[in-house]
Amino acid sequence: MPGGLAGKQVWVRSHGDDVIVVYVGPDGPTEVARHLRTTPGNPRVDEAHFPARAGDPLQRTPRGRTPGELAFLALGAGAAEWLMAAGEAGVCRVRAKMATAVDLAKIVGTQRVDWALGHAAVMGRFAEGDLASILDHLASANDGASKASEDNSLQPGTAAWAVLGR
Repeated sequence: MPGGLAGKQVWVRSHGDDVIVVYVGPDGPTEVARHLRTTPGNPRVDEAHFPARAGDPLQRTPRGRTPGELAFLALGAGAAEWLMAAGEAGVCRVRAKMATAVDLAKIVGTQRVDWALGHAAVMGRFAEGDLASILDHLASANDGASKASEDNSLQPGTAAWAVLGR
């Protein structure tokens, strides 16, 4: 049925290989749909009969309603990902954890907190203090720690093999 006829009474009849749907309104009978007949157990759905979708139902994005929710979601994509994952996991005290994230962003910066929220969502880290722990690790991992490279490696090399076969 075209979207405006939902809940209205229509007449359906078959004519040859067609199924014809007629609506009787104030201006008299009007044909509103015509389809090829199908076989039992094989329904035919015409997407034109349904209202347009606002978006993909599998790709929903959270929308804030309160000032606290708006401030949390303003942190970035990691915050939205964390909120969706926390909802799926059934996390308790979500509003308090969101407020903590907003407060931490004021101290260490929005970009770092958003990154940490995204990682917490992926790793399933939703407990009290998990966000602060991830931020602490991020800070300690970037403060002069050696990184593996061609000049700085724990690999012993192959010089010891030179004595073999002598």
